Amino acid sequence: MKEQTQTKVQVTRREFLSSAAAAAALSMIPLHFRCASQNRSNFGGVQIGAITYSFRSMPGSAEEILDYCVRSGIGSIELMSPAVEQYAGIPESPPRPARGAEISEEERAAYNAAREAATEEIRKWRLSPPMEKFEALRKMYNNEGVNIHIVKFSPATWSDEEVDYTFKAAKALGAYGVSDELGEEACQRLGPFAEKYNMYAVFHNHRQPAETGFSFDPFLEMSSANMLNFDAGHFFGCTGLHPNTIIEKYHDRIKSVHLKDFMGPESDPPDTAMPWGQGETPLADVLLLIQREGWPINCDIELEYTIPEESDAVTEVAKCVEYCRNILV
Repeated sequence: MKEQTQTKVQVTRREFLSSAAAAAALSMIPLHFRCASQNRSNFGGVQIGAITYSFRSMPGSAEEILDYCVRSGIGSIELMSPAVEQYAGIPESPPRPARGAEISEEERAAYNAAREAATEEIRKWRLSPPMEKFEALRKMYNNEGVNIHIVKFSPATWSDEEVDYTFKAAKALGAYGVSDELGEEACQRLGPFAEKYNMYAVFHNHRQPAETGFSFDPFLEMSSANMLNFDAGHFFGCTGLHPNTIIEKYHDRIKSVHLKDFMGPESDPPDTAMPWGQGETPLADVLLLIQREGWPINCDIELEYTIPEESDAVTEVAKCVEYCRNILV
């Protein structure tokens, strides 16, 4: 494996913050005053997007997430399923008791019964969902220049009929695949469904690569439709190895890369998410490799570092978008 080096001048902290200020100013323009662009956040041929987990600190309806995407300059999204299904009208589950709250046995039994009943109602709803709602959601996003490239349903433990539903819904949303967490059960289960719908089952790693003897190969061998949602930040944070060693080897089996700036396993603090430009993950190398080779890999921001008190997730994602722009353009 050839060694990767930083082939472009690194973005300094001052330059990054200065350019991010322009992005933050753009983010203040209301949604309805901006024109949609089908190439928003595509820089030098590399599509920069985000996963909606980045906006977890903010209200999360489908309409609100779309607003966050446009305000932060994002043109593609790995959309997590709660917002999708709520938009489509899925039955509500009973609210969970507050964490740490003391409840009586009767209250616990009543909650469990309500949850079981809601679970059955949700299962029935998924067997005949309103596909026109998913198509309308896709149109709403596309009209504002945002494409939905993956939907994260995480359905590996659902019934066959419900898994069928996830791929039908994802296709209606314009996505090329359904994502879940990397694991033997998930990869065995979802690959055949992805093949059935001529789509992809896309799997996200956490810190498994640090385990002795770990390899992505067994998971990918379970189905030709199994692909990676390679988390470059987690990979570097837990192993200290260059993410490009994995991207070069598996580039034809990687549909998306999660971008984040982590410290390495021997650093202080170890294996920790940092504001972009303050960590050690070689993000520039990752982006420039994908750009140079022209690989069709979505590069998605996953905001994990602590958001400053004076900021919010939209502003921080806009900074990350600008960070990528400065590397690629």
